[in-house]
Amino acid sequence: MEGKRVQDSEVVLAQIMQPESANILGNVHGGWIMKLMDEAGAIVASRHARRPTVTVVVDSIQFCAPVHVGDLVHVRARMTQAWRTSMEVEIRVEAEDLLTGERRLTATAYFVYVALDRDGRPAPVPPLILETEEERRKAEEADQRRAERLARREARGTQ
Repeated sequence: MEGKRVQDSEVVLAQIMQPESANILGNVHGGWIMKLMDEAGAIVASRHARRPTVTVVVDSIQFCAPVHVGDLVHVRARMTQAWRTSMEVEIRVEAEDLLTGERRLTATAYFVYVALDRDGRPAPVPPLILETEEERRKAEEADQRRAERLARREARGTQ
């Protein structure tokens, strides 16, 4: 299977935040931001695998700042690593004040997706071609997170 570059599947989604997505203080609900993050991540994973994908892990989500009604939200998602049937996607959310142009980081996370075949079973994915030092570093960090996730899963299974 031929490898694919990080840039071949990355995506940026942008959306104006509306009042129906917010609480009474005008802050957008974290669940709404998570939905946008999952949509962006699934697009990246499906573009990389060229197969349907399902979310299997949401890892290390951090909400850094609130998103307000009227902000333009940018959700940037890109591959960090591809294994046999699973892929990790890094997702960063920024909110932009359209009147000032100020952007602030509002959330980050790593989502893991599994590619599916026609029968709904895990399917092989292409390897990730790492072209820059940053991409190689992020891939190593993804491998470490994966090892930690697998160790936690194994520990739960033995209890």
